[in-house]
Amino acid sequence: MKTIKELKARLREIGVQAKEVAPGDVEKLNALLAEARDIEAKIAEAEDRARLQQIADDAAEGAAQTAGEGAQNPQDTATKRGNALKAGGKVKRSFGVKNTITSSSTVMTQHTANDVLPGFNPTSSLVDRVRIVPLPGGESYKRGFVKSYGTGDYTAEGAAAATAEPVFGYAEMTKTKITAYCEEPEEIAKLAPADYDRAIGDSVEVAVRKKLNIEIMKGAGGAGKLYGIFYNPTSTADDIIDRNTDLSISAIDENTLDDIIYNYGGDENVEDAAVLILNKQDLKAFAKCRKTNGDKAYKVVNNGNTGYIDGVPYIINSACAAVTAAVTAAGTYCMAYGHLSHYEMPVFSDMEVQRSTEYKFKEGQIAHKGEIFAGGNVASYNGFIRVKKAAASSTTGK
Repeated sequence: MKTIKELKARLREIGVQAKEVAPGDVEKLNALLAEARDIEAKIAEAEDRARLQQIADDAAEGAAQTAGEGAQNPQDTATKRGNALKAGGKVKRSFGVKNTITSSSTVMTQHTANDVLPGFNPTSSLVDRVRIVPLPGGESYKRGFVKSYGTGDYTAEGAAAATAEPVFGYAEMTKTKITAYCEEPEEIAKLAPADYDRAIGDSVEVAVRKKLNIEIMKGAGGAGKLYGIFYNPTSTADDIIDRNTDLSISAIDENTLDDIIYNYGGDENVEDAAVLILNKQDLKAFAKCRKTNGDKAYKVVNNGNTGYIDGVPYIINSACAAVTAAVTAAGTYCMAYGHLSHYEMPVFSDMEVQRSTEYKFKEGQIAHKGEIFAGGNVASYNGFIRVKKAAASSTTGK
């Protein structure tokens, strides 16, 4: 079957031959005319086929792009385009949205995605891992715990029994209100093609969670505040975490993890199921740490915000300072290791996110507010061991 180009070339030849036909040779003219009409019909058919093929190719290419990269064989696409070009048709190269520019006066369409991509994970998962105590409508919460046990003793016949009283303490948690608020112009909600309104609404919940994650570690305690794991009361007698058990390190080396694990807990056992809370920079230091023979000191398995260091679970929390950061001053708390259930967070009112179009109706602003009533404190005596930065070349602990 001849191509469109060849058929058009034959038409031009027929035109030349028609001029050379002798006057009165009607039979010759009719033959040329019939052949010309036949060629025109074939050209029209070929062009229609090429257009249909192009439409089919564009539809298949669009479906492949929707399905994902690699869904269409590039070689097949190239072959189809080549065949269309050979047949005298037109070929379009599509990159997502197809626009054909026909002149300099063409208006270029501007396209906007209909969703808003989130950024990197903005908050630690620690807030989801501590022990939540639902207490709707409450004002405060106290948790009792044993600080120490007595020890029995030999007793003579008829003598009084040896005194062996346990020592108790309690953790106090009072209601505190944490909020986050932001506004958006009503034009964003009404006119923007992307769902910025939902993204802004979600952001206030993220903001509240970020604050809770900070306070679980660094809360200053007292009225209207959470007590953080790094909190020390004014009097050592009120310590829930005995500050004398704090471990001080100046750098992360091949012994650091063992020092933390074996300094945690009582004298009778090594605690399992404990979690190390640390800064991402210090996690990197664990991953890069080498033994004297050059082998890696630790096997670090990462899974987003959590993972394992030699089988020990960790959680990244940016509220922790980094031991390995030059700007971190000596004496600054950097890590904590313990059972996460040893930190309790009473929730007096669930997280609530509200959207209002009435508060600033005149200004055309939509208000978003998130709030939670909660408290928090370490709920077990020496429930965590804390690691702080020591002066250079100094490592101490109990």
